[in-house]
Amino acid sequence: MFVPRSALIVGAGIGGLSAGIALRQAGWDVRIFERSPALRELGFGVGLAPNAMAALGELGVADDVIARSFEPTRAEARRPDGTVLKRATIPRGVLGGPFVVAMRPVLYGALLDAVGTELVTAGSEAAGFSMHRDRVTLHLADGSSVEGDLLVGADGVRSVIRRQLHPSDPPPRPSRIISVRGAVDGAAGHLGGTDAIYYLGPGIESAFIRASATGIYWFFAVAEELVPVEIRRSADASSPSAAAAEILAYMAPRFDASFRAITSATSEVRHDGVLVDRDPLPSWGDGRVTLIGDAAHPMLPQTGQGAAQAIVDGVTLGQMLTGETDVEGTLRAFEAERQPKTAALVRQGRRTARFMRIRNPLVCYVRELALRAFPVKPIMKLYVRVNRRAGTDVQTG
Repeated sequence: MFVPRSALIVGAGIGGLSAGIALRQAGWDVRIFERSPALRELGFGVGLAPNAMAALGELGVADDVIARSFEPTRAEARRPDGTVLKRATIPRGVLGGPFVVAMRPVLYGALLDAVGTELVTAGSEAAGFSMHRDRVTLHLADGSSVEGDLLVGADGVRSVIRRQLHPSDPPPRPSRIISVRGAVDGAAGHLGGTDAIYYLGPGIESAFIRASATGIYWFFAVAEELVPVEIRRSADASSPSAAAAEILAYMAPRFDASFRAITSATSEVRHDGVLVDRDPLPSWGDGRVTLIGDAAHPMLPQTGQGAAQAIVDGVTLGQMLTGETDVEGTLRAFEAERQPKTAALVRQGRRTARFMRIRNPLVCYVRELALRAFPVKPIMKLYVRVNRRAGTDVQTG
């Protein structure tokens, strides 16, 4: 008689929930442990390229996400002062599938509904794990423990599971880029008839993108040396929302009326501090333990692939663990499949961030010339090629 095997997942974020759904589809009993006492995502946005949408289709939630998100087709690139560098119409399907922007609560809610809240234990912090023979035990901070056949660390950039697997791993690597995010409803009129506005200036990058019929997700990134030390110190000591307001108050006068109108109308705003990633690991897991998402390969948001790769990790893991497979051997095969692809994206994010941090006036001028000159379609096709090489071939059908 077949007895379902049990999978323990640490972290109920996008990656952890995706893995939970995929492993349930593969016939596993799943339990997910989340440190936060509340199961929720902040109301900021996430871009979902075709690889992410294909993976969400495998999880059965793509239609729900598409129905409550937005597929931008009209975009404008500007200098911070509002000078238009390029206007573009992005043909639907040019990437080989839908590219949508969704509010994170929409994506998170769809995944949570699919996995089932009864499988998630909130307010349960992981302290570590131990392995013995063909079982793994997850130890929790309250002194309790739970045993399973598989442990998946999906607990983010400062993963407890990663730290035990790789005790000599260096800390997260700062990018020297300060980030602020926001989401606002009812301000789409300030986009001036476009679906997205992208700002690029010396050491500055920002984007405002429709993420629903009435909602806008936006982010602002700035080289840390452009923000005075006293403001950075004050921001570090403030709440995330107060810090964001302080940074925006200093930087907003450099921007045009659209930027100022949308940011001033935003009540849900957050300062994320200095953006970080980690050097790629040569191997992720050991025994019956593996990592996914930011626990395995945290990457800078300039890739546009952080959430997507966490979802793809989860789907790939479930597909490879279908049936009576050798767990340890399959986990190493999973890691061998995903590690080089995600490592390439980590490196891509660093290159893109360096491009954004350029401040030399002559180099900025050349960058603007290139942005004006290149047609949109070849740029989008390059994006497809890069992410096909660095992404995954999710098995559909």
